[in-house]
Amino acid sequence: MSVFASLVADLADLLAPLFHGSAMAAAIVAVTVCVRLLVHPLSRAAARGQKARAKLSPQIAALRKKHAKNPEKFQKALMELHRKEKVSPLAGCLPGLFQLPAFFLLYHLFSSSNIGGKANELLDHSLLTAPLGGRWADALGDGGPFGTAGLLYLALFALVAAVATFNYRRTKLQLAANPPAVPGAPGGEQAPGAGAMAAMTKFMPLMSFMTLFTVAVVPLAAALYVVTSTTWSAVERAFLYRDMPTGTGAAMGVAAGM
Repeated sequence: MSVFASLVADLADLLAPLFHGSAMAAAIVAVTVCVRLLVHPLSRAAARGQKARAKLSPQIAALRKKHAKNPEKFQKALMELHRKEKVSPLAGCLPGLFQLPAFFLLYHLFSSSNIGGKANELLDHSLLTAPLGGRWADALGDGGPFGTAGLLYLALFALVAAVATFNYRRTKLQLAANPPAVPGAPGGEQAPGAGAMAAMTKFMPLMSFMTLFTVAVVPLAAALYVVTSTTWSAVERAFLYRDMPTGTGAAMGVAAGM
């Protein structure tokens, strides 16, 4: 943590001539951009995998029909098809997983009063009047929702809500074009896991809005990371999946928040 804190502080010093008192906040945004650039190759690989899976939709539909009464055989045949075509169904999860360490580092950096046995000087920095180590509850207690800090959070919430709405609509399109493949069991009984899959299908489009809760409860520094990363994700996916017609059975990547 002390090494990461030094890197962020040094970057803030470099940005100080441009951003003055908001240099630390600008450094956090810059760190987020660097992380996203490092993860971008994984995002491109995930997009290629998503496009490859979209091309397999007719074959998957045929397998679903063929094994409609035997979920186990369908899952086995589906895994074999993915193996044969060299498509990984988990590739889309990798970009999000590789970003988690940076998020947790920022969270702990701006939640700890001491780093390496010394007072955490990062907590002295702020964006406008909102401390980077503070939370939305602190802003509400210091000026209310329409104080300077409160208005900053309202701006962040508005941006997150816009990105979440974009992701919600895209996820709905994806699920409509590519419904989860859970065939029925013999005798018309519900297949094992079908109920859980149905519940997940209904809940999945709403996951993007969980980012609003995250921004509200984490330190402002971590919130800046989340907002920057989710905005980057929305723009990145719009670019990477621009040639995938969702209306013809091609799926776009599900938003993962960060």
